[in-house]
Amino acid sequence: MAAPSLLNWRRVSSFTGPVPRARHGHRAVAIRELMIIFGGGNEGIADELHVYNTVTNQWFLPAVRGDIPPGCAAHGFVCDGTRILVFGGMVEYGRYSNELYELQASRWLWRKVKPHPPSSGLPPCPRLGHSFSLYGNKCYLFGGLANESEDSNNNVPRYLNDFYELELQHGSGVVGWSIPVTKGIVPSPRESHTAVIYCRRDSGSPKMYVFGGMCGARLDDLWQLDLETMSWSKPETKGTVPLPRSLHTASVIGNKMYIFGGWVPHKGENIEASPHDCEWRCTSSFSYLNLDTAEWTTLVSDSQEDKKNSRPRPRAGHCAVAIGTRLYFWSGRDGYKKALNSQVCCKDLWYLDTEKPPAPSQVQLIKATTNSFHVKWDEVPTVEGYLLQLNTDLPYQAPSSDSSASPNMQGVRMDPHRQGSNSIIPNSISDTMNSTKSEHTAMKGTSVKNKPDLKASTDSSAILHSSLATNASNHNSSVVDMLRKSEGPHTSADIGALSSCLDLRTVIPETSVSSTVSSAQTMVTQQTIKTESSSTNGAVVKDETSLTTFSTKSEVDETCALPAAKISRVETRAAATPFSKETTSNPVATVKAGERQWCDVGIFKNNTALVSQFYLLPKGKQSISKIGNADVPDYSLLKKQDLVPGTGYRFRVAAINGCGIGPFSKISEFKTCIPGFPGAPSAVRISKNVDGIHLSWEPPTSPSGNILEYSAYLAIRTAQIQDNPSQLVFMKIYCGLKTSCIVTAGQLANAHIDYTSRPAIVFRISAKNEKGYGPATQVRWLQGNNKKAPLN
Repeated sequence: MAAPSLLNWRRVSSFTGPVPRARHGHRAVAIRELMIIFGGGNEGIADELHVYNTVTNQWFLPAVRGDIPPGCAAHGFVCDGTRILVFGGMVEYGRYSNELYELQASRWLWRKVKPHPPSSGLPPCPRLGHSFSLYGNKCYLFGGLANESEDSNNNVPRYLNDFYELELQHGSGVVGWSIPVTKGIVPSPRESHTAVIYCRRDSGSPKMYVFGGMCGARLDDLWQLDLETMSWSKPETKGTVPLPRSLHTASVIGNKMYIFGGWVPHKGENIEASPHDCEWRCTSSFSYLNLDTAEWTTLVSDSQEDKKNSRPRPRAGHCAVAIGTRLYFWSGRDGYKKALNSQVCCKDLWYLDTEKPPAPSQVQLIKATTNSFHVKWDEVPTVEGYLLQLNTDLPYQAPSSDSSASPNMQGVRMDPHRQGSNSIIPNSISDTMNSTKSEHTAMKGTSVKNKPDLKASTDSSAILHSSLATNASNHNSSVVDMLRKSEGPHTSADIGALSSCLDLRTVIPETSVSSTVSSAQTMVTQQTIKTESSSTNGAVVKDETSLTTFSTKSEVDETCALPAAKISRVETRAAATPFSKETTSNPVATVKAGERQWCDVGIFKNNTALVSQFYLLPKGKQSISKIGNADVPDYSLLKKQDLVPGTGYRFRVAAINGCGIGPFSKISEFKTCIPGFPGAPSAVRISKNVDGIHLSWEPPTSPSGNILEYSAYLAIRTAQIQDNPSQLVFMKIYCGLKTSCIVTAGQLANAHIDYTSRPAIVFRISAKNEKGYGPATQVRWLQGNNKKAPLN
C-alpha cells in the first residue's frame, strides 16, 4: 500500500444517469463492476434502488418488480452472487423492521422471504444499526439498536449484542434462523459498528471481526469470532488503533480491513458527556488492520485532514464498496445544522486504489498482417489504462525459392515459450444463451458488451489523453502460435507439419448463438456454442447474465493509444528463435539476445490495440508526466519504429491504476506475415452428428491467390505429450478443397485432452495457395471437467 502522502484519491466528476439524492444510513454491495445502493435517509427514507456502473460511469434506476420492500435505513445488506438480501433497518422514525427481502439482480425481482424461526428462542427483534455478514451459505447477524417502547413516537433505545445465524438455500430462498452457542466473552451491546469476515489462505478457519460502534459512547474495541469453534476473543493488536467511532465503514481487500470515516470524539475524549454536537464530529481518517498480523496502519490521521478537496471530506453514515482492489465511497453526512434541524449530506463519489493492479493475461493476437498486429488481452477491473511493450529478434527474410512446407511433414509440436491464447469451443451444443457462462462470444460484424449501461458513457477522470484512435473492426481474428518442428520421434500416425519456416497463427473462431441480438449483420444459427475467448472481425460479445441490456457500440472503435509509460529495460528470458542470423536495417534487431530492450507501444485505455509502430527510447532524460503514481515519458520526444514483415515480436502488458504500474503479463510471441501466403481460415464451427463431429470453416479473408487445398489437424495422444503436456503433436485428419470435414468417433478416441486451461480437444486448420501453406487456425473444443472420452 502506498504511503499516506501518496494516496491517490479520485473524485468521479463525469458521469451520466439519475444520481441518487444525498443521504446517510444507506448500504451498498458490488456485483462485478456494479455498485448497488439501497435505502438511507435525508428528508425522508429512500426506497429506490440505484446502480452505478464503475466501468461506464453511469447511474441508472433498474425497473424492479415483485415484493418491493419499503424504504429503510441502517439495515443489513449483503450480496450472494447475483442475489441481494436486505434485513431490518429503520422504516420510519422510531419504527424498526425485522423483515427479510431477497433481490434477484439478474431479473431485478424482489421477493419477501420468511425464514423458519430458531428451534429454541425467538427470531431477531426489529432493529437498526446491526451488522449482517455473509460467508458461504450463511449470514451472521450481530447487535443493533431496538426500541423498547411499543409507541414509535416514544423512542426508548436498547442496545443489542445478540447473535444469529441465517442459513441460505442455494440460488434463492432461505432455510431459517438459528442461535449458535458461542464461547468466550461476548462483545458489549452496540449499534452502528462494522463486521467483516476473513479467512486466511494458510488456515481454513473463517473469522468475523467486529470493530467500534455506539453504546452511549463510541467504541474502539476489536472483537474476533472464530466461525468454526464459535469462540469470541479480543485479539491483541499492534500499531495505532483508530479513534473510537460509529457509522464508519469497514471493507476487506486482500488481507486488510480498511476503516474509513465515522463519528469520532471532538477532542479525543472517549465519553459523550453531553448531547451537544460539539462533543463529536465526522472524520475522514483512514486506517487498515492487517488481518494476518493484527497490526494497524494509519494512512490518513485526523491531524492530516485538510480542506484542499484532494480527498473525501469528513463524513459518517456513508457507504463503501470494494471492486477489485479499488474502494468506492458515496455520500454520507458531514454535520448537523441546528438552525435547520437537518443533516448536511455529501453528494460525491470517490474511489481509491489500494494496491497496484495484478498482471493482465497474456497478449492475444486477433489479426496479423505484414506490418501490423491487432492484439487484445483480458480486462483487469478498475484500472486507468494498460502499458503495452514489445521487443524483437532479427526479421525473417523471404527465401529466394519456394520453401513452403508440405502438409505431410512430420512431427510438429508447440514451443511452450511461444504459446498464444487459444479459442475454445465447448461440446455443450444444446446449452442456451441464458445459461451460458462464457466470457467472450464472437459475432459477425457486431460488438456487444453486456453491461447495465443503457448508452455508452465515460468518466473523464478515468480517460487518459488520447493520441491515436484506430478503427479495426474489419479485421479478421487470429492468434499467433509459434510452432517449431519436433525434435522427437514421429508417431506411426500421419503426423502433419503445417510449416517448416513459417510460424503458425491461431485464429480465434467465430461462434454462433441461438439468441438473436438486435444488430446489423448478426449471424444466428440453430446451435449455441459457448467460448472462453472468441472474436471475429474485431467484434466482441461479452455475456455476463441478463443483468443488463445490449449496447451495439464497438469496443474496438473506442481503442486509443495514449501517452507512453516507463520502459522496463531488461528482459531476462531469451526466447528461442527460428529466424536466420542475416542482418537487417531494423535498429532494434542489432540488440543482442541477452540485451533486448523492451520498447513502449503505448498506453491504451481499453484492452485492445492496433500495433504498427513502437517507440525507441534514446539515451538521456525524457520529459516526465504522470498517470496515477506512474512516471511516463513524453512520447512526442521519442522516435517511432515501424513493424517489418516476417519478423517475430514478443509482447507483454501491464495494467495501471492510481498506485502505479502493476506487474507485466507472461510473454506472448507473434510474427508478422510474409507477403504472398494465404491468411488463416476463419469462423470455425463444431457440431455433433451421428458419425462424430462436423468441423467447418470459412476461407481466409486474405487468400493472396487461389486456395489449392485446406488441411485440418487433430492433437493426438503420444508419449512425448505425456512427458511434456505443453508440446502438442498433430495428426492430419483432412486434406482437400472443401471447407468442412467429418471427424469420426474413432479419430476422436485418439485425441489428446489439453488441460492447460479448461479441458479441451485441439484442432488446427490451414490453407494453401500457390506459394504454400499459411498460418493455421486453432480452436479448443471444451470437454467439461471430467476425463471421459469425447462425445460422451
